Amino acid sequence: MMPFSPKLPTTSMQRPQGLSKTHTITLGASRFVPDLSGALFWPDERMVLIADLHLEQGASLARRGLHVPPYDTFATLLQLEGVLQQTKAEKLVLLGDSFHARDAHVHVDAETWARLTSITSRVETTWITGNHDPLPPEALGGTCVDELVLGSLILRHIPGEIPEGCAEIAGHLHPGASIHHRGHRIHGKCFATDGRRLIMPAFGTYTGALSLRSDAFEGLFDEAAGAVFMLGRGAIHRFQMQRVR
Repeated sequence: MMPFSPKLPTTSMQRPQGLSKTHTITLGASRFVPDLSGALFWPDERMVLIADLHLEQGASLARRGLHVPPYDTFATLLQLEGVLQQTKAEKLVLLGDSFHARDAHVHVDAETWARLTSITSRVETTWITGNHDPLPPEALGGTCVDELVLGSLILRHIPGEIPEGCAEIAGHLHPGASIHHRGHRIHGKCFATDGRRLIMPAFGTYTGALSLRSDAFEGLFDEAAGAVFMLGRGAIHRFQMQRVR
């Protein structure tokens, strides 16, 4: 791997990571393990799923006059490599919006490009197209598809119609939740699922979260059967979806 020299201490933007030791998420006959970073691990397939990397978001914002520290891509890739290392994954599926803008890869520096191609050369990588990046660059390696169907499981960027007998994992909406629990208000990014559909939190360092009570989530879940898996500081917390405020 080509060495990657950060311009900031690596601890300055890193988030906690670690596979949950207490929670799994079931879709159909498949079992998944959520990670504190926002990644999802599918043990039976040795696969890691990631939604909404939004690489080069800081640089894209700077080009629009919104100046923020341009270190998000480094921090996000560092987090991704940590997940791949801890899970020893053999497959990686990126659920769209891997780049913040359709031309963002043009501005990627040589070290970042080397880090990305190192990942795709070691792990079987599938890029799913997103609304921000409809055509991820072929030169990065891996396979690019609009959606991926694995048995009865559909992997796509934007939630859509789910055929009878199937399940879906999607990104795009960056779900977040706020809950009052034992006298405290807990809020943050979350996995949201009702056993048939799972919408993943955004993985990117600068990406925020949209409340599950937003109109964007209207009709997507059976709330009576739904649950959220919130990303805490050191653990993942499961709550019934009906408790989300």
